[in-house]
Amino acid sequence: MPKLRIKDIDLNYEISGQGQPVLFIHGLGSSLRDWEMQVPFFSERYQAVTFDVRGHGKSDKPPGPYSIAQFAADTAGLIRALDLAPAHVVGISLGGMIAFQLAVDAPDLVRSLVIVNAAPEFVVRTAKDRFQILQRKLIVRLLGMRKMGEVLGKRLFVKPEQAGLRRIFADRWAENDPRAYRDAMLAIPGWSVADRLETITCPTLVIAADEDYTPVSVKEAFVARMPRAELVVIRDSRHATPVEHPEKFNEVLAAFLSRQDKRAS
Repeated sequence: MPKLRIKDIDLNYEISGQGQPVLFIHGLGSSLRDWEMQVPFFSERYQAVTFDVRGHGKSDKPPGPYSIAQFAADTAGLIRALDLAPAHVVGISLGGMIAFQLAVDAPDLVRSLVIVNAAPEFVVRTAKDRFQILQRKLIVRLLGMRKMGEVLGKRLFVKPEQAGLRRIFADRWAENDPRAYRDAMLAIPGWSVADRLETITCPTLVIAADEDYTPVSVKEAFVARMPRAELVVIRDSRHATPVEHPEKFNEVLAAFLSRQDKRAS
């Protein structure tokens, strides 16, 4: 796997296929392997680019603190270094936050924006919010990364026939560096670009699982504020939609990208 020096770190990345670039950004505690069910499909028509976010996978893991703006700056550097601009940018969860930040900080790099199970802010407002953050910290510190992966896997893949996905998820989560994971997690609370949504003028697709952590109603509200945004809800799905329902996810994303191709021609 190639690596690219972006300012102070080496980012691990992969490129498959040719055509308009589609950059996929993974979620917290994951890696470019999040997109294993998307890259073969989309590389038949596009240049599919994946990478490991700072602190994740095979990219460098310098000491924190980290920030969403920093992750977005890394992403912008990767896009420029690989001459991808403007790219279709697809982000899930933390990757969706990074994609939002990139779209407001460097709009010239983004041809279209696809946000998967993410919102434009994570502001701690309730006791439940604080408990969820504390719970993750305690599990990682006291029980380790594998236990954290097992707990999350049971929330993401709830069906008996998804036992294999739960096992793979826990195995991969256990590979995380605990310090880098905590640094990345602490970048999320308090982050927001909600007051800049109206400035995102590129075509935007928000893909929402009907049983995601963030309710569909929240996504409907922020989509309504964006000039060129649309919402698609995938039923019987939770936070890891591209893994849980890859065929449906690929169908929805491909239709959106195809519409952008037609507009550009």
